[in-house]
Amino acid sequence: MAATPAVAALERAGVSHDVHRYRHDARSDSYGEEAVAVLGRALGVDPAQIFKTLVIDLAGTLAVAVVPVPRKLSLKAAAAALSEAVPGASKAQMADAKAVTRSTGYVLGGVSPIGQKTALATVVDSSALQWPRVYCSAGRRGLEVSLAPTDLVAVTGAVVADIAV
Repeated sequence: MAATPAVAALERAGVSHDVHRYRHDARSDSYGEEAVAVLGRALGVDPAQIFKTLVIDLAGTLAVAVVPVPRKLSLKAAAAALSEAVPGASKAQMADAKAVTRSTGYVLGGVSPIGQKTALATVVDSSALQWPRVYCSAGRRGLEVSLAPTDLVAVTGAVVADIAV
C-alpha cells in the first residue's frame, strides 16, 4: 500500500510514528467510533487517546480541530483558540464536506491533520498532551497513525487549547 500524504509528511519530517491498519466497514459513517471500536480494542488503547480530525469554517476560512473521539468539539472554543491564526473569525461552524475534500485532499473519514493539500490552521485539544502517544487518521479510512502528541502539534503547527466538551 502506497504511503498517504500524511505518512509521507511524517517521514519527511523525521517524526517517529507507527501506522495501524484495520478493516473499514463501508457501511459505517461514524469513522471515529469505528476506529475506537476496532483499533482501540485490538491494541488496548483508551478511546480518549484516539483523535478525530474535524474541519471547521471560520467565516469563510477553513481550519482544523483535533479532539478525542468520545468528546464533542466546542466550536466557540475552537474559534477563540484560532483567533490569532484566522483574524476576525469569531464564530465557527462545521465545514461543507466538498470544501473539506477540495482543501485537504482527503475524503471524510480519512481526513488527517497531517499532510493536507492546503495546510490549514490547526488546534489540538489539550487532553492530547496527557498521553505518551495519540492516534489520528493517517489519511485513509481504516488507517491510523500513532505518534507523540508534541510531534503532532509540531508537524501541524497547531496551537493547543481546551476545545473538547
